[in-house]
Amino acid sequence: MNYMKKQNKSLLDAVFAEAAVLKRQINIMEVCGTHTMAISRHGLRRILPCKINLISGPGCPVCVTPIDEIDKAIELAKIQNVIIATFGDMMRVPGTKSTLSKQKSVGRDIRIVYSAFDALALAKKNMDKNVVLLGIGFETTSPTIALTIVEAAKRKTKNFFVLPEFKVVIPPMEALLSDKDIRLDGFLAPGHVSAIIGAKPYKYITDKYKVPCVISGFEAEDVLQSIMMIIRQFNHNEGKVEIQYKRVVTYKGNLRAQQIMKKVYKTVDSNWRGIGIIHDSGLALSEKYRDFDATKKFNLKTPKYSKEPLGCRCGDVLKGYMTPKQCPLFSKKCTPASPVGACMVSSEGTCAAYYKYDI
Repeated sequence: MNYMKKQNKSLLDAVFAEAAVLKRQINIMEVCGTHTMAISRHGLRRILPCKINLISGPGCPVCVTPIDEIDKAIELAKIQNVIIATFGDMMRVPGTKSTLSKQKSVGRDIRIVYSAFDALALAKKNMDKNVVLLGIGFETTSPTIALTIVEAAKRKTKNFFVLPEFKVVIPPMEALLSDKDIRLDGFLAPGHVSAIIGAKPYKYITDKYKVPCVISGFEAEDVLQSIMMIIRQFNHNEGKVEIQYKRVVTYKGNLRAQQIMKKVYKTVDSNWRGIGIIHDSGLALSEKYRDFDATKKFNLKTPKYSKEPLGCRCGDVLKGYMTPKQCPLFSKKCTPASPVGACMVSSEGTCAAYYKYDI
């Protein structure tokens, strides 16, 4: 047995030892799509003690983007002289009537970019067109897009815009803790987001709701150690923030990234797929940078035809009410080759993770 396998076995033994003291089953939710994939890829649900129930939450930014925002992007793509710039996961997410991929196949100018600055470069090369970057993501993505907007302002770029659909991670965690239909006993907090915001914001959650919250890395040993830390807190009747992912995350986080977000964005109420409006859970462009807001430039409204696909249970999966396998469409009508809902499309989607590793 190599070192890594021995280490994982030792950690698993420690998890079992801590879990043996538990008086009941506890529910631990991860709110990061990368954690969802890691848990499924390493088969952790199958090897953990039965008293530990891992629940996937709204940690995939593409998945939580409501369908009307997808429809807005598709309507934008139909406008003459508009180039849509997007990260790859968005291409196949179903809107009410179409997808960006289908729109591209019929001649709409939609391009995959790998960074926000790629979209700004597109604007420079295509001065006769308006380039709209789809602003999807949590605090991991929003700082780099904020920097790009600041740079666009410095260059006095007039044909670069962002469709803002940014989310922040703390408000949905509180919304789920307040939900009487699901009992959560602890959180695996997202490592990537926490590298930006730090551990400090989670203290509000742990102080108010007295639940353990451990910021975890993404390797199997990271997740196992984080689960052990949560169980230990639970056994000692504690609810506090701990950082397992200390090689990346600090208590205060990335202050420069936080400053640029504060400069470019303002906090707003935001709609989450399957969850609804959550107070102060989104980011919109501040007044100083409102000229780069595609919703204002193109006077975008929510399409009247927008509606969720019939039978899709993505919302219930995102809230942790059910697993993908409990959805009647899963692996039948809804597959990666022919997705019905966003959770099957994204590389961080819970349904995609279950289909790939847990079917």
